Amino acid sequence: MARARITEADGMSAVSAALTASAARDVTATAVRYLLQALADKVPGNSVEVRVPPFGAVQCIEGPRHTRGTPPNVIETDAATWLALATGRTTWPEAVAAGVVHASGTRATLEPVLPVYRPH
Repeated sequence: MARARITEADGMSAVSAALTASAARDVTATAVRYLLQALADKVPGNSVEVRVPPFGAVQCIEGPRHTRGTPPNVIETDAATWLALATGRTTWPEAVAAGVVHASGTRATLEPVLPVYRPH
């Protein structure tokens, strides 16, 4: 069964709150999931899996589809880094250089599609 979509109002509210230092874990979880949802909406597909443990993962970007085992193109990062990347507070090259994003596979980059959301 598919997970219920996060509404734009709830997602935007969670993202704004999660960008503060005192955000609650459940607010951060909602913000991460909303931004992953926004990424999958922006660049649908199944060739890259983006993981932000323990909060969520999505498949995105058109290309070859995998059906079994570990996908050939995986991106993994922590919640704070994902929030920064998805909102434009840091860039893909900065995050990769800092070692806070782990990307494997020839298609494992989000640089052309970030940010997915810019808070007001």
